[in-house]
Amino acid sequence: MSDLPGSVLFVCTMNAIRSPIAEGYLKFLHGTRIYVDSVGIRTQRVDGFAIAVMEEMGIDISRHAAKTFDHLEDDLFDIVVTLSPEAHHRALELTRTSPVEVEFWNTFDPSVVEGSREQRLDAYRQVRDRIFERILTRFAPQMKP
Repeated sequence: MSDLPGSVLFVCTMNAIRSPIAEGYLKFLHGTRIYVDSVGIRTQRVDGFAIAVMEEMGIDISRHAAKTFDHLEDDLFDIVVTLSPEAHHRALELTRTSPVEVEFWNTFDPSVVEGSREQRLDAYRQVRDRIFERILTRFAPQMKP
């Protein structure tokens, strides 16, 4: 496995569910070893179900402030991970002249699920768990010899 990147940006459509979950988990996993941020194509307040399923893991994303590419303090990242097709196309457009690696992790939008509160939470848990698996695979903590 290669060394960990110095910075990672997660991008989704609204910066309200998938990218805050990914940002929160990578920060939880690596602390300040990796600079992590997230944005959306558009913004919407962080989703209450996303907050709830992350709290189940002991990670607080309730103070997440949604933002777009225009609101980034730093736009130089080693890796940009896109979580929706729209986000992927936008990230490729914005990074085409930058030496940045863009990875597409197509991730289901759980906000489209209808049903009871528990059915909706289950959809969010599945997305959370899938993002966790991808992060653990891609950004596993480095073991010292």
